Amino acid sequence: MSEHRAGFVAIGGRTNVGKSTLVNRLVGQKIAIVTPRPQTTRRRILGIRTDADSQMLLLDTPGLHEAKKELNQRMVQIARRAIAEGEVVLAVVEAADKLNPGDRIVLTDIRALRHPTIVVINKIDRIARPRILPLIEEIHQGFPDAEIIPISALSGENVDELVATIKHLLPVSPALMPGDEYTDQTERMIAEEIVREKIFIKMRQEIPFSTAVRVDEFEEDAERNLKKIHATVIVDRESHKGMLIGAGGRTMKEIGSAARIELEQLLGGKVFLEIIVKVERNWTRDPRRIAEFGL
Repeated sequence: MSEHRAGFVAIGGRTNVGKSTLVNRLVGQKIAIVTPRPQTTRRRILGIRTDADSQMLLLDTPGLHEAKKELNQRMVQIARRAIAEGEVVLAVVEAADKLNPGDRIVLTDIRALRHPTIVVINKIDRIARPRILPLIEEIHQGFPDAEIIPISALSGENVDELVATIKHLLPVSPALMPGDEYTDQTERMIAEEIVREKIFIKMRQEIPFSTAVRVDEFEEDAERNLKKIHATVIVDRESHKGMLIGAGGRTMKEIGSAARIELEQLLGGKVFLEIIVKVERNWTRDPRRIAEFGL
């Protein structure tokens, strides 16, 4: 029987390359929110995959990007610290016929860490396979020591090969976390993220990027299998508050309904969700306020 392996696996890459979709696929549960908008993930999220022969502690990270605002700079710092924690690093790039300039910068940074690395070419379901052959060669030339595995995190194609390769690179170790856990996030944190996800999906323009969600109360009624959640959405402009609430409160009702339905599925019971919107001007530029939101 082979020795048991376990360790931290950091997932790094620029925004919107599918890191969170990949983490959810590897864990087998939704632990990270996913939207078509860039910079959705703001903090390090831990997912846990436990198999008979191994345990992966998967670190989902914010996308690496050129950061000018205080909030974005904090997100990039979080990402870089988490990537450095990985005993194995998955450098996720997007399938194409050549490297995106942002992907090239990410690979250069990750190569400098000298950690065992797998370059994951994601979204191969969107491109004809022969087109990625020059990309594979370009990656190999610039990062000869890395494994290169093309996958689709969305469909699951080739993810089994990725899992087998990760296991091979992990150190020999007993499990580091209880086998029945799949994330270190609390239910309160999950609720905050799901509400924020629905805001990202529903809203356009810049509103999602200047929005934070805080759960103020999380009460559990075990007899009724009911969770009562009271959340506050923070925006930094009065105009954003009006747009989020919508005419007659319609927009926020739609966001709340979508969040409640998903939370009931994730938390396994009925959810009463109340959301209010509050303006805190320029919170995205205030280091103290940013830190209060766990960033």
